[in-house]
Amino acid sequence: MTSDSGKSYQTNWRRLLVGLSHTDAIAPGEPDFSFTDITLDKLQEAMQNRELNAQQVVRHYYRQIVRHNEEGADLRAVNQLLPLTDALEIARKLDTEREQGNVRGKLHGIPVLLKDNIDTADGLPNTAGSLLLKEHFPERDAPLVEKLRAAGAIIIGKANLTEWANFRSSGASSGWSSLGGMIKNPYDTTRSTCGSSGGSACAVSSNLIPVAVGSETDGSLVCPAATTGIVAIKPTLGLISHKGIIPIAPSQDTAGPMARTVRDAVYLLDVLVERNADDKRSPSFSEHLKVAGLQGKRIGVARNLMGYHTDLDAAFEKQLNVLRDAGAEIIEEVEFCSEHDWSEDELIVLLHEFKYSIQDYFSQHPQARYHNLDELIAATQQYGEVLMPFFGQQIFALADLRTDEQQADYEAALARAKDAAGKNGIDATLKRHQLDLLIAPTTSPAWKIDVINGDHYLGSASSPAAVAGYPHITVPMGFIGHLPVGMSFFAGAGADALLIEAAYAYEQVSQQRRAPALLPREH
Repeated sequence: MTSDSGKSYQTNWRRLLVGLSHTDAIAPGEPDFSFTDITLDKLQEAMQNRELNAQQVVRHYYRQIVRHNEEGADLRAVNQLLPLTDALEIARKLDTEREQGNVRGKLHGIPVLLKDNIDTADGLPNTAGSLLLKEHFPERDAPLVEKLRAAGAIIIGKANLTEWANFRSSGASSGWSSLGGMIKNPYDTTRSTCGSSGGSACAVSSNLIPVAVGSETDGSLVCPAATTGIVAIKPTLGLISHKGIIPIAPSQDTAGPMARTVRDAVYLLDVLVERNADDKRSPSFSEHLKVAGLQGKRIGVARNLMGYHTDLDAAFEKQLNVLRDAGAEIIEEVEFCSEHDWSEDELIVLLHEFKYSIQDYFSQHPQARYHNLDELIAATQQYGEVLMPFFGQQIFALADLRTDEQQADYEAALARAKDAAGKNGIDATLKRHQLDLLIAPTTSPAWKIDVINGDHYLGSASSPAAVAGYPHITVPMGFIGHLPVGMSFFAGAGADALLIEAAYAYEQVSQQRRAPALLPREH
């Protein structure tokens, strides 16, 4: 096994690109069309009007990835690409369908990246960012992947992530993986994208892809989205199947859409959700993209999720008047009702569930080289020079200490954490103040990458909704200097549609998204 953090990654990248390392090898020319911050509606309109076809769209995004993934801005956002010939063949078939009058929906002919912890059966390994799994080839698609393919999406590759979704070491630097190297923030490549869906967020923000799928256990969708100036939706737990995703903890894990606009994120969400004949939800979350979506909503400011960054708080305060002007009633001083700190219980839950769920995941892949956490720990130690050049595997070791005899202890911790964050936290706070939803700054501006000291993390609004399993949406709310920051919208279980209304209406009146300028790396 060879190392990466630089050299081995390039070798791996060349192999995955199947020799297409020069832009001229991808296409002799490029359509006279502006793709910067292009929306799904505009792409569909252009394909419908024959200004573009899916094959040209695919070529464009391959070209952008080659230009800026390890060259150009050196973003390291993408771990793997489907061979271009395969992607173009899929696009060609979808173009033929369109010519015959069959358009499957908003994702028809649209390239998509998946976080590299989601199973696909297209010859791409599912790696969790670890070189240990570079030959882990799933035999079937995850359910969410099946849905994407049925909707006409073209899954062109896998996005880089913090190795093992940031659940290997307590001293990890968000965005680094032994397979993909360090993901850089497109607004300032000396800064972090936060964890662990940083590659998905970076690729979307820097226009390497129209939309992407990430995943979250606690903060891994909303934190990287906020620090890279995009939208992410962490849905109510169970809305999207977690099957076929390398797990941390099923009681909190969920995939979610990442996009540059709320509308595009909702289009992607509509494809990903699990529905059945008895489902009483709206047939489409797109129905809740309402310009007047803030009218009459009582919104509480979660003050206990602020105070860790003065400029962030100031930027957030300016946006309260934007919400008021759009018809919302802002309740200024709101403190969480829960008196119980769930952080210790959450850690018990994550450690316990990870040990058993990772074993269950591998049991569903008979061809897998590893079968349980013990084997992963041993292999990580064996290849420590490659896998642990910057940080260790303390979390792996703690999880491995969990035993069957601690099941009751785990179940009690799970119940306490869910009650503290949910019933006695978000739910009780909404009820006490008669609120529709809560808001707070999502997280601090991106910090400097520091592989020696790890993340300079100050705080965020992610934990209450993550632990409770409730929905959470982050939307760009402005900049601190040259760095984007986000506003979080969260509420009770099943409030996804309500949050979409509020987030979309806020986005329409605030318009805080600004594309990054991709600058060549400094040598």
